[in-house]
Amino acid sequence: MTPVLELRGVSAGYGPFHALFDVSFAVQPGQAVALLGANGVGKTTVARVASGLVSPHRGAVLVDGKDLTGAPPHKFARAGIAHAVEGRSVFASLSVEDNLRLSFRRSCGARGVAAALDSAYEQFPVLARRRTQLAGHLSGGEQRMLSMARVLVEAPALLIADELSLGLAPIIVDEIYKQLARLRDQGTALLIVEQQVSHALGLCDHALLLDHGAIVWEGPPADAGDRVATRIFDHEPG
Repeated sequence: MTPVLELRGVSAGYGPFHALFDVSFAVQPGQAVALLGANGVGKTTVARVASGLVSPHRGAVLVDGKDLTGAPPHKFARAGIAHAVEGRSVFASLSVEDNLRLSFRRSCGARGVAAALDSAYEQFPVLARRRTQLAGHLSGGEQRMLSMARVLVEAPALLIADELSLGLAPIIVDEIYKQLARLRDQGTALLIVEQQVSHALGLCDHALLLDHGAIVWEGPPADAGDRVATRIFDHEPG
């Protein structure tokens, strides 16, 4: 089976700063993979490389078997890679509906906007109730749902979800993970970049542990146990 995403020996960074070192892993179609680690170990850089936002210094990035190393982000998007980035990533001065229309017009074309809106509101009823409200006035959890809705309507081949639970109340995190589970059950592969270990391991069927820019362990979630928690908590400030 051809992986929907594969990183082969990827090293990457920002200018002279090196964030990743020889990172290799694959996500199979329909598979849910958790990428875990403490703050600052390179998780977001992995997510950005996997969606074309950062080009690797070395190594290769393959999507459905095709080498997209160095390709612009829109080519990753056309190949079925969706990226819900860290943070809220909404246009605060636009309404909820205008945020959605702007995204859907680009991804679905003018004729597809109405159907995409209906799908978004069905998946996220709270957005339907807030459709005329400025996105900047939404709660943090509602903004995170809006950012997800903008990329999920077309059921991507792979969703890269970067720290979606960061700073949110537990009840909102539970709702977001319900949506991720629904996507997984519908066949979308997931790469979940998280510090919420319990949520990520409960959803995913494979786990990767990143430390100092390198994969230091991978295996089934049931075997992650204390080694994952220890690696993460050892990096937390005392």
